[in-house]
Amino acid sequence: MRFHVRALPTIAAVFWGALAVGAGATGTEPAADPQVDPAPCVAAVTANDDDRIMSACGILIDSQKTTRGDRIQALLARAAVFRRRNEVDRAIADYDTVVWLDAALAEAYNSRGELWRRTGDRRKALEDFDAALKRNPDFIAARSNYRDLVLELERLGALMAVYNKPSFNCARTRRAVEKAICADPRLANLDREITAVNAKVVERARSQDPEAGRALHRAQDAFVAQRNAAFGRTDFDLLKAMRARLEQLLALEQSR
Repeated sequence: MRFHVRALPTIAAVFWGALAVGAGATGTEPAADPQVDPAPCVAAVTANDDDRIMSACGILIDSQKTTRGDRIQALLARAAVFRRRNEVDRAIADYDTVVWLDAALAEAYNSRGELWRRTGDRRKALEDFDAALKRNPDFIAARSNYRDLVLELERLGALMAVYNKPSFNCARTRRAVEKAICADPRLANLDREITAVNAKVVERARSQDPEAGRALHRAQDAFVAQRNAAFGRTDFDLLKAMRARLEQLLALEQSR
């Protein structure tokens, strides 16, 4: 499976274009009430400075004086930072706002779909890839993402039949962490997918190098042991840990 992550290299260019026409744009505020200057946000994006993007673009996002177009571009810039920082939920929230402000932006749907795919929610990912293609049938990245996800769903059809159930029998579990996984559909789906992808990665490695296969098997055992030991600590986020493990395994699978 190959997962296509599309970067946002044209944000700065769009920002500069917005500045060029901004003087002629019509806002909802009275003419005497000046709009917020988007230039600091544009400069931060151009410099690829994530900290400055968070600060300068955040001001645009939060201000009631920001034009709709500038707010959308600031949200896209901040969402890209959240993606790079692996703050998936916050990135999705920004894309939610973008599509609410402009339901025609295919790029926003595709990017949000990639994040839903990262969380293990294939249904929402597929819906977003489809929405992107409906808005732009020639969107190559969205078409590739949609095709790859459909093929994956076909391969994992047997697993989808037990949607919202983990890889183990909840009726027999005694560990607190496993009970927590059984009680949360997001965790249950992540656990099942981690198990499935790990099995494929280990089997492929074993067919090429038995020792490599054993090493990957030990790595999964170590993850489970660490997960079990850390569960319940105030500084441990089970959902984040499981998402990170799935990303590691997907990266190994994509490297084939």
